[in-house]
Amino acid sequence: MAAAIPTVPSFSATMGYFFNDISLSSPATAVALPRTTFLAKFFVPRSKPSLLISSFPLRHKLSVCCQQQQQQLPAIPQEQRWMFEESEINGPDIWNKTWYPKAADHITTKKTWYIVDATDKILGRMASTIAVHIRGKNLATYTPSVDMGAYVIVINAEKVAVSGKKRTQKLYRRHSGRPGGLKVETFDQLQNRIPERIIEHAVRGMLPKGRLGRALFTHLKVYEGPDHPHEAQQPIPLPIRDKRMQVER
Repeated sequence: MAAAIPTVPSFSATMGYFFNDISLSSPATAVALPRTTFLAKFFVPRSKPSLLISSFPLRHKLSVCCQQQQQQLPAIPQEQRWMFEESEINGPDIWNKTWYPKAADHITTKKTWYIVDATDKILGRMASTIAVHIRGKNLATYTPSVDMGAYVIVINAEKVAVSGKKRTQKLYRRHSGRPGGLKVETFDQLQNRIPERIIEHAVRGMLPKGRLGRALFTHLKVYEGPDHPHEAQQPIPLPIRDKRMQVER
């Protein structure tokens, strides 16, 4: 029976019949197979050819029509193919539907700018919302290994709030690098000295640790007072959810 079957692209039947190592001799080829209860109408490709497969039953036979799609492949000599990727030689992979952002999808000049007024905002909730937008996790195109996020401006950093007794119990430590150079100060002390550092410290802890995290941290702009030098970017107000307002309702 195998000798009577013309050459068709490589595919196999789901119910037991199998065709292997076959190629097309013309753009369209029709195959007539004997009628059997074990032959299914669905065929599973064993390779990745560009085919249009259709089947229709006849009175005594099952006819399978395979039509090859014409593709224009680049004429690259065999000795030069090592210089090119597989997609450049054989064309794009029609079975791969995975999307990955390209350089044009995360251009810095096209990123969105947000602005947050830190007046009476809870530090942790504000920092988590800022980190989400800096990483781009609010977007459908979010990719963990790519900078897809926006820029965030924070004003009135000296008016940020904390809950409970954190103003006197929350400690910030730093070291000068010299023996005995450990410095410890409370939230109130650091807020009076450098209020911007409190928000920067909170957001930095919510970003990735590595080269990407260091690049994302540059998207955060924190300022003391209501003024900032980014009016040309036309920042959009970023709402911060406050649990205290929900409890009051």
